[in-house]
Amino acid sequence: MPDDTPTALGDVRVLDLTGELGSYCTKLLADLGADVIKIEPPGGDPARDVGPFYHDEADREKSLPFLNLNTNKRSLTLNLDDPAAREVFRKLAPSADIVVESFPPGYLDSLELGYEALQALRPDVILTSITGFGAQGPHAGYLAPDIVGVAMSGIMWLAGDPEDPPSLPYGNQGYLCASIQAATGTMMALYHRDLTGRGQHVEVSMQEALLIAQETAMQTYDLNKSVRGRMGRRGGLPITVPGMGPYEASDGWIWGYVGAPGGAAWTELLKWLEEEGMAEDLTEEPYRPIIEQLNIRFLTGLMLNPEESKPKIPLLEHIDGVLARFFASKTKWELYEQGQGRRLLIGIVSTPEDLVKNPQLKARDWYQGVEHPDLGETLRYPGPPYRLSETPWRIDRRPPRVGEHNAELLSELGYSQEELEALAASGAV
Repeated sequence: MPDDTPTALGDVRVLDLTGELGSYCTKLLADLGADVIKIEPPGGDPARDVGPFYHDEADREKSLPFLNLNTNKRSLTLNLDDPAAREVFRKLAPSADIVVESFPPGYLDSLELGYEALQALRPDVILTSITGFGAQGPHAGYLAPDIVGVAMSGIMWLAGDPEDPPSLPYGNQGYLCASIQAATGTMMALYHRDLTGRGQHVEVSMQEALLIAQETAMQTYDLNKSVRGRMGRRGGLPITVPGMGPYEASDGWIWGYVGAPGGAAWTELLKWLEEEGMAEDLTEEPYRPIIEQLNIRFLTGLMLNPEESKPKIPLLEHIDGVLARFFASKTKWELYEQGQGRRLLIGIVSTPEDLVKNPQLKARDWYQGVEHPDLGETLRYPGPPYRLSETPWRIDRRPPRVGEHNAELLSELGYSQEELEALAASGAV
């Protein structure tokens, strides 16, 4: 049974005109309780064709990315190129607090459904437009799938190992970053509307949304006049630093940050190796004196004085090799739990399977079960990005089938069954 606890956006209606670019924005609003109506073309959003699919069955109703990004939404099919469908949209628009779209710049205006037209239907409406490069400028009309966004923003330049070509980050980071910024901007506009009674047009560029996700790349150039490149496993360090970076365990990977500010010092890690009988020669000269001063200050000195560091580099590489053999002898969970018990900064490089089994996520009931009667089972979904004590995030509704709510929504607008059938026959819905 649906939970009747009040939600943060329970009195807000959103018309969702997004595709892959923008779907996460409207999901964030829907999971906060907004009534999100996904308006997709007859036959369904092309995003329904994106795999992987449930049980590897290529079915438009079983796209796992689509299922993940469209919880709590209702589906209405409208062919906006059809005048009759645009009339349906105009009748629906006055009920909407927010319209979110990801069409090319100017498309809605060409249909007389742009911001000014929506304002005429509802003066305090909020229109959020998500595009690849924004509504103005020489690139405004360029097509922008996710790979273009991460390339043109500089993110791809920073991803991967230094010796490799630029790499594509996993998981449509451009679409997701643009959606997060769009949701943030939309919420600010909604707050402003509640204070002033005035709506506004929120505009988000995927390129700009990704530009702010480059860590310190821009500051590096401002301060040092140097261009940051791909850092790979060393994380930008020009030399091997034992205990820092990814290491292979017997069943996966862990990440070490031993010697950084916080956590126990390298000497505690050496003590562990000794107890396990795997310290080899690290307790002897010339390795122990180096281990006793393996910290950020020591490493900074090496990097600032490269000539002085040259004789020490082989010693550091030997220490790293011994450590790698120790890590490879244990499972990642042994390294994580025993390392944490010693206050050593060691974490698991989690796979999706690891996250499903993660005891912390299980203890907090993070994953959400959503019933799918058409599939005959309950699927587990990623849980809340935030937890609100009074107006909780939750999933009350599975993602919609194509046009599942056509009759329900058109009936609300006063259309009869005969009119609905005529709209369907003409291809308008």
